[in-house]
Amino acid sequence: MTERSNIRILFAGGGTGGHFFPAAAVAEEARAARSDAKILFVGAKNKIEAEAAPKLGFEFKPIWVAGFARRFSLKNVLFPVKLLVSLAQSLWIATRFKPNAAVGSGGYASGPAIWAARVMGARVILLEQNSYPGVTTRLLEKRADAVCLGLEDAKKFLRFPKKHKLLGNPVRSSLANVDADKARRAFGLDSAKPTLLVLGGSLGAAAINEAIAEAAERLTDAGAQVLWQTGKRFYDRHKNLERANVKVVPFIEDMGAAYGAADLVLARAGATTIAELLALGKPSILAPSPHVAANHQYHNAKSLENAGAAITTTDETLKDEIVGTVGSILNDSEKLDELRANAKALGKPNAAKEIAELVLDYAEGS
Repeated sequence: MTERSNIRILFAGGGTGGHFFPAAAVAEEARAARSDAKILFVGAKNKIEAEAAPKLGFEFKPIWVAGFARRFSLKNVLFPVKLLVSLAQSLWIATRFKPNAAVGSGGYASGPAIWAARVMGARVILLEQNSYPGVTTRLLEKRADAVCLGLEDAKKFLRFPKKHKLLGNPVRSSLANVDADKARRAFGLDSAKPTLLVLGGSLGAAAINEAIAEAAERLTDAGAQVLWQTGKRFYDRHKNLERANVKVVPFIEDMGAAYGAADLVLARAGATTIAELLALGKPSILAPSPHVAANHQYHNAKSLENAGAAITTTDETLKDEIVGTVGSILNDSEKLDELRANAKALGKPNAAKEIAELVLDYAEGS
């Protein structure tokens, strides 16, 4: 790469951690490689990106944008107005920032901002984390220079194969493998016992929490211990279930330590969670949320199951299956090794760095 001091990269997207954190991982790698690069995040002012981007040291500009509800909602009346306003705001931001490259990580906030950056001549790179691409990716694909895919299955839903780059989903460098004994002690767990890590996202997943609430005693009787992130909404309901072999917390800040402590993970099948599981080679049981757009978590989970990298279940069968499934896996070292090896084979731990290099190349060539 040739040195140039006026590299400017605009990142747009968010609404959820699944859209924001992959972009943040790429931005951090780009900043590490080129400390002189100017980086700007654009997104909704009341979503995760508005708080998280500045905490990571990135400039943030808000736009007045919201998604279109798939079910009838009075909020949809304002959608055309918000869209027009967000397009105007994005064009104003792009005119002033003058990005060389723009990275769209999905979510409704990325559409207007990436469109405006393209109008200003920026090279466009899209990040698609799911096996079933989101609406924004499908709409912007034609105008993009590259579409970085997290999962192979996404290709069949897109139209311009020459633009596709299967580089994996970017994950935070802070998730590097942590010693299991040290991690378990940090959570007050027995360093010698097989450990199930339960994740339902930052807010929590009702079906997962209810299944674990019913199964916790049977799981510990079978010799396992549980590190259980309930999510903030469900913590008060389940905190009384904490005991010697069940650690109940509303939220886990140090996910590197949480993954380090785990022999097996029970989680939803969001793209960021899957990327982390694959990058770390963690055996998992995936319970896709049925309440997400285009049922994309189901497609994510099936991609891993078909590759022998995870076991899938459903909200309807989780309560009946969880004890037997967890027990059969934790007590079968060969099955754990098989899941671990297949997850590692799919994982791309250098995705953030490789995508950052691609973005910098495009920015320097613009």
